[in-house]
Amino acid sequence: MTTSPAPPASTPPAPPVSLAALLARRDLGLRLLAGPGDVPLHWVHTSEMADPYPYLLGGELLMTAGVQLADPARYVERVVEAGAAALAFGVTPVYDTVPAELVEACARRGLPLLEVPPRTPFTAVARAVWRLMAEARLHELRRVTEAQRSLATAAARPAPVPAVLGALAARLGGRAVLLAPDGTESAAAGREVPAEASRALRELAGVLGPRPGGPASAGGEEAGLRLAAYALGGGDGLTLGVATERRDPGDRTIAGVAVVLLSLLTAPHRGADAAVRDGALVRLLLGASPAEAAAALDPGPWTVVHARGGDGTPFATADLAASLGTALVASGTGAETLGEAGAARVSGAAPASVRLLLPASSPVTARPGWFLGVSAPAAAGDLPAADRQAARALRRAEATRSALVRHRPGGLASLVDPDEAAAHARTFLAPLNEPLRETLRAWLSLHGSWDRTAVALDVHRNTVRQRITRCATLLDRDLDDPDVRMELWFALS
Repeated sequence: MTTSPAPPASTPPAPPVSLAALLARRDLGLRLLAGPGDVPLHWVHTSEMADPYPYLLGGELLMTAGVQLADPARYVERVVEAGAAALAFGVTPVYDTVPAELVEACARRGLPLLEVPPRTPFTAVARAVWRLMAEARLHELRRVTEAQRSLATAAARPAPVPAVLGALAARLGGRAVLLAPDGTESAAAGREVPAEASRALRELAGVLGPRPGGPASAGGEEAGLRLAAYALGGGDGLTLGVATERRDPGDRTIAGVAVVLLSLLTAPHRGADAAVRDGALVRLLLGASPAEAAAALDPGPWTVVHARGGDGTPFATADLAASLGTALVASGTGAETLGEAGAARVSGAAPASVRLLLPASSPVTARPGWFLGVSAPAAAGDLPAADRQAARALRRAEATRSALVRHRPGGLASLVDPDEAAAHARTFLAPLNEPLRETLRAWLSLHGSWDRTAVALDVHRNTVRQRITRCATLLDRDLDDPDVRMELWFALS
């Protein structure tokens, strides 16, 4: 068995595209002269260097017109050493045909060689590759989002652990097992795998182990299968093992979602009442009415926490929930559903967004790497209002770069009906997109400082000036007017 670290990813990387898909584009007129036609392409690079080796990362379609092609055999040798996926040679203006020595060298080294006709510019080939990659990425993002919804639905079923394992196995087209610390299978789903693959999964689980600071995941291959093991964060030393015939870019993201759910579902001291409450929260996030969900919860009081941040791994959410002492957690903040929040994550639009529910008696303190917004204590029937409070508090925390912000009861905001205030804010801020709103919120929170806003948003100060000027134009307001600034702050909060 070969093993390697398998760091979980919160966002699936861009899938490669097959050379065959590029060759199928008749408008390009590409012709395969040597080598296999089904290799994966990760990106495109054009070079007329005599030795392109120092400028290649591996996996490229390297395009050249042979301006400095003096020794075809040596050139191909260096391209293969650099790990390029394929070579595309443009005929004219230097060569009328692809040199026979180049064709022979590529055939000898198994490097795919494409002929690019004179009528096809290199930019057209590059654009075709990027377009194919964009289509592949969109398909993968949709697959990941659908898988996240399937896993979330499975987690709300009466027997959630087997249901999550079954959903994971079905989505990855393989087998998913829950391994105890001694290597025995606690639960499993999906098709059977050879005995040697099962043994290799147990060995991977042993590599992870319960020791602090050890690896959280590991991967390998056995019996023609791709293997991966992930340590759960529930504290019982459980491990999720996955065996599949192939590994797509989004598979680790899907497995990461399952790791978070299984970590919560298998956490110690979970009674039947906790499982009922978890299911109620998940149903609420999936669209159930607040009254229906509240009926399954303790009367309270409860505290709602909205959080954004983390280190980009699927384990970050489980760690945050454990540190706050709650198993009632779901991805997504604000008005997002669980699936919509997952789509935002996998698209790379924002850091992890999390909603947590915990007894009002439990203390909430700042956590490294997270922005937290905390509601006022609320009864079960008042959770929707508390959810909005936590969302507003999180927005203030991000705007002021504060690790934790609590809902402030009373004040001027309490004198305005919340529904009327929300409707006014929607109308008032309608001309601004989210980047402009984020910039305006940060700029107002920092008292109009260009430099501090630029640092907070990690952009150039001129970008801040341009965005604020754009805001003033779209809103048709004088942002130097204190009354306007106050009205905007209330709307953005």
